[in-house]
Amino acid sequence: MGQHTIELTDANFESEVLQADGVVLVDFWAAWCMPCRAIAPVVEELAAEYAGKAKVGKLNVDENPRTASAYGIMSIPTLMIFKDGKVADQIVGAQPKAVLSQRLDEAIG
Repeated sequence: MGQHTIELTDANFESEVLQADGVVLVDFWAAWCMPCRAIAPVVEELAAEYAGKAKVGKLNVDENPRTASAYGIMSIPTLMIFKDGKVADQIVGAQPKAVLSQRLDEAIG
């Protein structure tokens, strides 16, 4: 976990994401997933660049199956953007940084 990303779990997901004001980007990932590893540095860069504007968290689907199941995560990486506790956007698969930035900017408004 990078210094700007929050480790999300089944236990803290509600307080860190659903009760958060503003925008939260959640990266649903697993250690064995190569595309997840490929976008990890991009997610960390976004966390640093959007510090103060959006929160960025990573949720390991193997260690936190309850939350992954609740959001119907079928393939990873899946990135979900929450705004004021509600799902605002969902991006499935590894995407270029420009795409992720654009979607975050749209959610921030």
